[in-house]
Amino acid sequence: MKKYSEMLTTAVASVMALAMLAGCGETAATNSGSGADTNATAATEASAPADGAVFKIGAIGPLTGGAAAYGNAVCNAAELAVTEINANGGINGYQVEYSKEDDELNAEKSVNAYNTLKDWGMQMLVGSTTSACSIAVSEYTKADNMFQLTPSGSAEDCVKYDNVFRVCFSDPNQGIASAQYISDHNLATKVGIIYDSSDVYSNGIYQKFVEESEGKNYEIVSAEAFTQDNNTDFSVQLQKAKDAGADLVFLPIYYKDASLILTQANTMGYKPTFFGVDGLDGILTVDNFDASLAEGVMLLTPFAADAKDDLTVKFVTAYQDKYGEIPNQFAADAYDAVYIIKQAIEAKNLTPDMSTSDLCEAIKGAMTEIEAAGLTSSKMTWDASGEPNKEPKAVVIKDGAYVSAQ
Repeated sequence: MKKYSEMLTTAVASVMALAMLAGCGETAATNSGSGADTNATAATEASAPADGAVFKIGAIGPLTGGAAAYGNAVCNAAELAVTEINANGGINGYQVEYSKEDDELNAEKSVNAYNTLKDWGMQMLVGSTTSACSIAVSEYTKADNMFQLTPSGSAEDCVKYDNVFRVCFSDPNQGIASAQYISDHNLATKVGIIYDSSDVYSNGIYQKFVEESEGKNYEIVSAEAFTQDNNTDFSVQLQKAKDAGADLVFLPIYYKDASLILTQANTMGYKPTFFGVDGLDGILTVDNFDASLAEGVMLLTPFAADAKDDLTVKFVTAYQDKYGEIPNQFAADAYDAVYIIKQAIEAKNLTPDMSTSDLCEAIKGAMTEIEAAGLTSSKMTWDASGEPNKEPKAVVIKDGAYVSAQ
């Protein structure tokens, strides 16, 4: 994947009580029907330039369905960042309007969501959340020359056009980093793999993991695929890993499928270490899943909600207060994404009266020049390929929470 910042040294302001948007397409800065705090609205109006111009940032993700934990995390965190930015004077003195759309994890619907946001007046896109949707939308942002920053679209082709950048690691980098981490920390002697051959995200990570595993201090003893047409019974894949003696099972897949795998492994008495990547972030929120079965699960991710640095503590506190849950890595990526856009706009002293295309050209240039610090890394840079340069981290699920593995 699965599918954000100025130097974030300024303390995050107390989040104004802007309630979560009630439905898709509502704006954080202007839609009083969303339950926005009247004080926040007053502050927005008081600091808005006389000409009334505003920057318009849109976000797209699966807000409903099986991947809703990703899309809601992205859209909520983007909203939180916009609210903070507006409360602190906006971008170059201009307020920011924000709107989100649901794509239901469907590429065609993601394109429809993009068109809806474009009709609304979107100038920059945070999205799409997942890889296939982000790739589909990029065909249209390229044609329109609109700047697109996907927080979590990790497939290689997500950034094939020069107007698209990403915050997260690419699929190949996740596969490579996972193999290196397992080897460097002596986590296994025999590794089994269960992956989704019908998914570009899972396939990309799987292939690079296998390549990078050559010569490592463990052996891949099984590699079994499934597709979204047969993702309810994993007994065959698990039995092959168990019979081969795999003491670690690598899961480059999404959390919903992983929850079934953990449940079925428990039923058959198989208790290897399970190791995943960012797609597993969200497994603790799956309906009717016994979260205790995820105890000890490890995943490679650039964000750990238990980190003690000031920025993470303030973000987690603000997110919990606003949305009633601990933010995951997707939320952190999206929060960083909005602040990265802010930093790029300020680096070039841009204004919202510029055309979408002119904004895109200027932001593209800024992205290769800025160095951003955020939740997912204290140092992020980009080159023209759109790929971020930053260090990975690993977390482990302990006592029902994600904690740093280091």
